[in-house]
Amino acid sequence: MTTQKGATISLVLGSGGARGLAHIGVIRWLEEHDFRIASIAGCSMGALVGGIYAAGRLDEFEQWIRAITKVHMVTLLDIAWKKTGLVKGDRIINALIELIGDQMIEDLTISYTAVASDIKHGKEVWINSGRLFDAIRASMSLPLFFTPFTRNGVDLIDGGVLNPVPIAPTFSDTTELTIAVNLGGPVEDTVTQRSAPRQPSNDSHHIGEMVSRFINRFHLPKMDKDRGSRDWGAYDIASQAFDAMQETIARQKLAAYPPDHIIEIARNACGTLEFDRAAEMIELGYRKAGEHLDHVIDTARKQ
Repeated sequence: MTTQKGATISLVLGSGGARGLAHIGVIRWLEEHDFRIASIAGCSMGALVGGIYAAGRLDEFEQWIRAITKVHMVTLLDIAWKKTGLVKGDRIINALIELIGDQMIEDLTISYTAVASDIKHGKEVWINSGRLFDAIRASMSLPLFFTPFTRNGVDLIDGGVLNPVPIAPTFSDTTELTIAVNLGGPVEDTVTQRSAPRQPSNDSHHIGEMVSRFINRFHLPKMDKDRGSRDWGAYDIASQAFDAMQETIARQKLAAYPPDHIIEIARNACGTLEFDRAAEMIELGYRKAGEHLDHVIDTARKQ
């Protein structure tokens, strides 16, 4: 199989909450080393990052997410407190549509599939047509957190419930390599601590102010004290259980249908909702891509 410069890639982006921001770093590494991403399959955060990349707007999203703070994230949560989930998700999706644009999957220049789960029938649903952000919202409907998304009369939840690293949608691709990013890698003791905080530059401070103004355009209600300090302990336990479940499923799927290359991010690299660690996760994804794929470049050079 060719590993020459400019090789075409089917990129499989797994689920894992805020760890999915590592996908941005992986994509940056692939671009810098002249791989051509021709197809993307993703679920949950993989569907989000992959869809935004396929729409040609990853630069804008990366700038936006790097400036996100905990306060911004809480502000974007439209609490539902329903039996089916805590958060409706409309506010986050509308903010992203405002930033990225309301696009159709059929109009993307890269083949794209978002994977969700049919909660009633217990089967995967591959979404490769229609509104991009409908597909993303369906794919990232994390159980207990987001309410399910109804599409064509079917209630859909997070694709990671059934397939955290959805390789199957790429089987018919004619690309030269398939690279999968698994966000449920084995726990690593060295990644449990936050990186030391960096001193913000003038540029990052300016971007942060821009993000604040952008979010405030939605005329959101101010957070009350209870909402800002709510005990999420029970949800944290459920989130860790979900991560452990996804790790097991991913390991089985990858063993049954191995891609050409796997990039693994430890499942304890950051918490599911720690989106304020974007810069750290992006850098981690870039570094892990190099660790797993440098030998591909070396092989190509020797050919």
